[in-house]
Amino acid sequence: MTPSQPDFSPCRPRRVATDTIAWRVWAPRARRVELVLETGSVVMTAEGDGFFAAEISGIAAGDCYGYSLDGGPPRPDPCTLFQPEGVHRLSALVFPEDFVWRHDCPQINRSDLILYELHIGTFTDAGTFDAAIDRLDDLVDLGINAIEVMPVAQFPGTRGWGYDGVHPFATQHSYGGPEAFQRFIDAAHGRGIAVILDVVFNHLGPEGNYLNEFGPYFTNRYPTPWGPAFNFDGADSRPVRDWVLECVWQWIHDFRLDGLRLDAVHAIHDDSSPHLLAEINGLAHQAAAARGGRALMIAESLLNDVTMVRPVEEGGHGFDAEWNDDFHHAVAAWMTGERHAKYVDYGEEEKIATVFAETFYLDGRHSLYHGDAWGRPAGDLPGDRFIIALQDHDHIGNRARGERLAHQVDEAHLRLGACLTLLSPFLPMLFMGEEYGETNPFLFYCEFSDPHLIEGVRRGRKRDYGLRGEVPDPQAEETFRASRLSWNWQNVPARKRMRDLYRELILLRKEIPALRESGSVEAKLRLVSDSPILTVSRSGGLNAFFNLGNESISTDLFQVRGRVVWRSEAGVSDGKLCGFETLLAGSG
Repeated sequence: MTPSQPDFSPCRPRRVATDTIAWRVWAPRARRVELVLETGSVVMTAEGDGFFAAEISGIAAGDCYGYSLDGGPPRPDPCTLFQPEGVHRLSALVFPEDFVWRHDCPQINRSDLILYELHIGTFTDAGTFDAAIDRLDDLVDLGINAIEVMPVAQFPGTRGWGYDGVHPFATQHSYGGPEAFQRFIDAAHGRGIAVILDVVFNHLGPEGNYLNEFGPYFTNRYPTPWGPAFNFDGADSRPVRDWVLECVWQWIHDFRLDGLRLDAVHAIHDDSSPHLLAEINGLAHQAAAARGGRALMIAESLLNDVTMVRPVEEGGHGFDAEWNDDFHHAVAAWMTGERHAKYVDYGEEEKIATVFAETFYLDGRHSLYHGDAWGRPAGDLPGDRFIIALQDHDHIGNRARGERLAHQVDEAHLRLGACLTLLSPFLPMLFMGEEYGETNPFLFYCEFSDPHLIEGVRRGRKRDYGLRGEVPDPQAEETFRASRLSWNWQNVPARKRMRDLYRELILLRKEIPALRESGSVEAKLRLVSDSPILTVSRSGGLNAFFNLGNESISTDLFQVRGRVVWRSEAGVSDGKLCGFETLLAGSG
């Protein structure tokens, strides 16, 4: 197998001659499959093992089609790249290889990454890829070199987070569709920004999912919070696995994405060998090599389990990095004073120090939230294998009113949070608007068409979050509109100060090698004149001092050595550390 020959059985429509298209679909639950075109229907030939195929001439990109199973209504292609009229209607032919790329993929070392999570629908007022292109220069000016885009797989309606997508190959039509996504990726690459896509392979959304009519895509053996899990290890699971692998190849090879973030991998169940996650990661790197680049594969796991990032040959799944929520939980619980639900295990300053020193706080310790020992030690793994965030879509959006930290704490705490994030030994990720202290909420929103489903979502949100406040209607358009970024920072002094701080911190991280080195880190918390001081020692004699108290203290009391490299508050004498201030000192 060469780098350009993926090891899966493809089903996407493909050109076999200038005007001839080969069609293939896996539909073992059907005896007869018809390819439904705008000009009529064609009976497909059974290939065996549940596959059906046909070759048709005179078809062009943009033409619509579907599959009729045993005389039933036409259904979208399980491998559709575009649903111009939504999840229930016909698919449209798209050939991503037709796009003319102007820019190469940027080659950014993992330890140099500054990530920025964004949602296309609320990043701009227009909520499209093309509108987002117009904001890329703002991110360049900030210092961002990698974007993590929340899921763009086709979901019902025109507004949603993306985690209820039902067509993993397709690009959301209301964002502009696949070609617009390619333009966005190319524009980002032209500015030296890598693009990583959030993908969901643990479930499909509840509306517009027709896969069970085609074959045994799902299993009841492994329940998930969102419905049946995919059948990755049962009877007839090989075509299901290949379907996912083809999707991965498409995004990395054909769309030139620089990586994928896999949602909730703890809910991807597979008892076979090799594990599907290992196959996905291997194929992603193969796809990147075939187009002449690299891929960064990221896992979101709630397990605090470094198996995710261990090499496959050592029994791991081979991810390049994984999210570390313990950083957010420790810092946010301390800042806000919240102790409910997931924050019950956190809140004390000592736990922030533990995360800096040991990566996970829950590394086998007993968890009150989980009711058992939770997690495993990160051991010898460097910090650049873990992505941390002060805020992200989940930790904001899964609140009753979608409040950002700027709604919960004062400017001094926000500034300290920025310093803790960007001066940490981990890979930092910002959530859109965080850099200037955005106060517009990021709410949960959707646009389903099934009245029973709509009411079920409303009840679920009230049940899960209503005890802590009134829950905005997720189906209402105003809920979506309220979540858009204001981009109002140039003329608001506090917001401009915040953005200037983020820009300065990012520049520091880029200019001082010790801040990017992710090896051994020593972190100590001690009381100095009743103020908790977190000292984080990096290589080359560089030390970061974080004052977690609100009192100014003399730097003589905690042995600041070397020159002052940087401090977060201007106009302060070198002999003082203000309340909630950060100071870098040493050789740097």
